[in-house]
Amino acid sequence: MAFANEIMTSSSRVLLRNSFKQSQSPFLVSPVLVRLRKAVKFPVAALSEDLLRDPSSSSSSSSSSSSTSSSSSVSLSSSTTSVPVPVPMVPPEKPVKFRVRAVVTVRNKIKEGFKETLVKHFDALTDNIGQNIVLELISTEIDPKTKAAKKSNEAVLKDWSKKINVKAERVNYIAEYMIDSNFGEPGAITVSNKHQQEFFLECITIEGFATGPVHFPCNSWVQARKDHPGKRIFFSNKPYLPGDTPAGLRFLREKELRNLRGDGKGVRNLSDRIYDFDTYNDLGNPDRAPEFARPTIGGSEQYPYPRRCRTGRLPSDTDMFAESRLEKPNPMYVPRDERFEESKQNTFSVKRLKAVLHNLIPGLKASISADNQDFNDFSDVDGLYSKGLLIQLGLQDDVLKKLPLPNVVSKIQESSQGLLKYDTPKIISKDKFAWLRDDEFARQAIAGVNPIGIERLQVFPPVSKLDPQIYGPEESALKEEHILNQLNGMTVQQAIDENKLFIIDYHDVYLPFLERINALDGRKAYATRTIFFLTPLGTLKPVAIELSLPPAGPSSRSKRVVTPAIDATTNWMWQLAKAHVCANDAGVHQLYNHWLRTHACMEPFILAAHRQMSAMHPIFKLLDPHMRYTLEINALARQSLINADGIIENCFTPGRYAMEISSAFYKNYWRFDMDSLPADLIRRGMAEPDPSQPHGLKLVFEDYPYAADGLMIWSAIENWVRTYHAALNFGQYPYGGYVPNRPPLMRRLIPDESDPEYASFIADPQKYFLNALPSLLQASKYMAVVDTLSTHSPDEEYLGERQQPSIWSGDAEIVEAFYEFSAEMRRIEKVIDGRNRDKKLRNRCGAGVLPYELLAPSSEPGVTCRGVPNSVST
Repeated sequence: MAFANEIMTSSSRVLLRNSFKQSQSPFLVSPVLVRLRKAVKFPVAALSEDLLRDPSSSSSSSSSSSSTSSSSSVSLSSSTTSVPVPVPMVPPEKPVKFRVRAVVTVRNKIKEGFKETLVKHFDALTDNIGQNIVLELISTEIDPKTKAAKKSNEAVLKDWSKKINVKAERVNYIAEYMIDSNFGEPGAITVSNKHQQEFFLECITIEGFATGPVHFPCNSWVQARKDHPGKRIFFSNKPYLPGDTPAGLRFLREKELRNLRGDGKGVRNLSDRIYDFDTYNDLGNPDRAPEFARPTIGGSEQYPYPRRCRTGRLPSDTDMFAESRLEKPNPMYVPRDERFEESKQNTFSVKRLKAVLHNLIPGLKASISADNQDFNDFSDVDGLYSKGLLIQLGLQDDVLKKLPLPNVVSKIQESSQGLLKYDTPKIISKDKFAWLRDDEFARQAIAGVNPIGIERLQVFPPVSKLDPQIYGPEESALKEEHILNQLNGMTVQQAIDENKLFIIDYHDVYLPFLERINALDGRKAYATRTIFFLTPLGTLKPVAIELSLPPAGPSSRSKRVVTPAIDATTNWMWQLAKAHVCANDAGVHQLYNHWLRTHACMEPFILAAHRQMSAMHPIFKLLDPHMRYTLEINALARQSLINADGIIENCFTPGRYAMEISSAFYKNYWRFDMDSLPADLIRRGMAEPDPSQPHGLKLVFEDYPYAADGLMIWSAIENWVRTYHAALNFGQYPYGGYVPNRPPLMRRLIPDESDPEYASFIADPQKYFLNALPSLLQASKYMAVVDTLSTHSPDEEYLGERQQPSIWSGDAEIVEAFYEFSAEMRRIEKVIDGRNRDKKLRNRCGAGVLPYELLAPSSEPGVTCRGVPNSVST
C-alpha cells in the first residue's frame, strides 16, 4: 500500500493547483484507480476515495484492521465469543472540479469578397449576444448514470469580435471549461457554428490535464448552423482500430461515418461533406447539340470504369440518363474539405488564366480570319517562347479589345506581355536539336514523361490479340531483315534471349478506333509498334517502326515498316514516323497511364476510405495526406479536360473517342494486383525477382532511371501511387512543352509515292513535317494545359513532409517512424543526385542530357521537373 499511498498523496496535492502548465496540471483519478486495481485484489474505489480525502486514514484503517485481526486471534485461542469492531462507513467524496482550456486555431482567408467581409463583421457583432462558436468536450468514458459518453459544459470561443481585424493567417482563440476529476480522457470535441458563414478550423489543443495536452487535428470547414444544423465532431489524434474504440466514442464514430456517407439522394450543395459514388454520366452535353452527346462511362459491360464522386445534379433535358452539365466558372461539387486551399487555388488560377486566354484565342482568331495558321518553320515554334502567341498571330490589339474578362486581366496583359508567352521547355534549353536524335527519342522511352510503355520483346514478330476477322491478320509486318543490320552482329533470337530487344506496342490499343479517328477533321493516326535495341553502352536505339491502318477487308494488310534513315528522303520519313509514335504515346500517357491509373482509379478508394474508415482509424491517418485535392482536381478534369469538346478531345489524337479508349484500357489492361511498381516491371519483362536486392527485383538493364529511382522509393514506402503519379505528371511541360518533340496529335499520314501529297513532301519535307504537327493554335492550347499540370503549388507537401507533424498522431511510435521515413527520403534524394552525375549512366548524364529528377522527392514551387508530392493533385 505504500506505492498506492505515494501516488494518491501526490495526486491530492496536484488537485489543489490550478494551472495550464503540464507539470502543474491536475492528475485525474481514473488512471490512478486503474493502477491500484492492478496492484491489489480487493475493491479499490472506496479505499482510494478515502485516501484522497485524508491520506492519514490509511494508517487508521491499517490499525483497525490490525486490531480486528488481533482480537480474532485471541477469540479463537480462548474459544470465547467476541463482537467484531465495526469499521465506520465514509460516504464517497464528490469529484473535484478543475479548469481546462481549449486553444482553437482558426485560419483566416487570404482574400475575402465584399459580401464575405460584411458577413464577417456582422458575425463579430452578433457573437457578443450569443450567436457564437460553441465547443463541448466528449470523454472516452461512459457516464454510469446516463449510459452515454461523459460531456463537459458547453464553452464559447472568447474574443471573436475583438480579433475580427487581425490580419494574421492563423488566429488563436480560447474556450474554458470546468471539468470533474472523474471526467476521464477527452477523446472528441463537438463544434457548433452559430455565425452566418463558415470558418476554417485548423486544430484544437486542450490544456490542463495531467497527462499533457490533447491535440485535435481538424483542418476542416465548419459550416454555419443555419446551413448544417448538426454539431461537427472532431476526434483526438490518438488512433483506434474499430474494436479498440473507447466506449465513450463508439456512437460518435458511427454517427460521423453515417454523416459522411449520406443517403444517396438529392442534389449536393457545395457546403456538404458527403462521399458517394456515381458513373461518368456527365461528360457529354446533349442539350448543347447532338454531336456533344457522349456515352456513360462506367456501370456497363461495354464501358466499364471506376466510379467518381456523386453530385446528384438533375438529368439533362434531352437525355434522362445523362447528368446536366455545370460549366465554368461554376464550381462542381466535391465534399467541402476536398476543395483547394487558397494558395493552391491562386497557383492554379494563374495557370488556368493562361489556359483560358489560350482557349479563347481560337474563337477570336476564327472571327478575324478563317485561316488556321500552321507552323511555317521552326522559328515559329521558337516564337511562342520569345514573343508569345498574340504577337505570333498579330492579334495582340484585337484580342485585348475583345476579351470577355474583367479589366484586371487586361491590366495584367498590358503590364506583362509575358502572360501569353511560354517558358522554354527543358528539352531544348540545353540542346535545341536533341529531340531530332534517335538516341534522345529512345532515352525518353525510359527517362521521359511516359517511361512505362516500354516492354521487353519476347516474341518476334509481334502478334496481335485482336479478332483477325475484323482487324486483319494477327502477324506483324515486321521481318527479321528490317532490323538485322542494327543488332551488332546478333540474330533476332540471340538478341531476344540476351534481353537486348524492347518494344512499345500500341497496335491493339489504337487499331479498333482508327477508322473513326481518321474520319475526324484534322486527325490522322496510325497504330504503332516501335522496336528498340540495347547497345553495349546501356542506351537504347530505335531500329524499326511499324505503322498500321485499318484493313480494307478481312484478309488485306494495311501495314508498313519504316527503318532508320539512309538518305535525305528516308530521314524525313523516319522523323514523321517517330512523330506518329510520340502522338500515340502522348494519348496513351494522358488517357491511361496518367488520367486513368493515377486519377480515376484513385477516386473510388478515396470515397471508400472516407465512407468506411473513421478519422480515428490508423490507416486513415496514414492515407489522409495522400488523398489531398484528388477529388477536386478530378472534378475539374470532368468539367474541362475529359469532357465533350474539352482539352483532351481537342488536343490529343483520339478526339471525341478519348474516354471510350480510356474505358477500353480499363477493361482490357488494368488490374489492381498488377499495378504496383514491382508487379508492373515484372509484367513488362523489365525486371526479374531477386531476393538479394533491397526491393526484391533485378532490372534487365541498370540504367532505367524511372525504375531504378522508383524502386528505391518503393522499398521505403511500399505504396506506388505517390511516386508513379509524379513520374507521369510533372515532366509534361519540360518534355511536351516543345511540340515537335512530343506532338499530342498528328494531322497528316506519311505519304507513299502513289499519294498526291508525295510531291509536296519531296519538294519541302520540313514544311510537310511542320504541317503534320498540331497547328499553332492547337499547340498553344496544349502547351497551356501541360504547363498548368506540371506546376507545383506553394503549399505542396512532398514525401517525408507532413503539416504539423507533432500533432498529426498521438502515437509516439508512429511519429518516430515518420521521422525515420523523412530521413530516408533525404538520403534517396542524395542518391538520385549522385546518379545524375554518374557519367556511366548515359540515360541521365551527358552533354545536353536532362538529368532524371522526376522522382527526386522534394521541389520548389513552379515547373521544376522534379518532386514527388504526397497526393495526386494535378
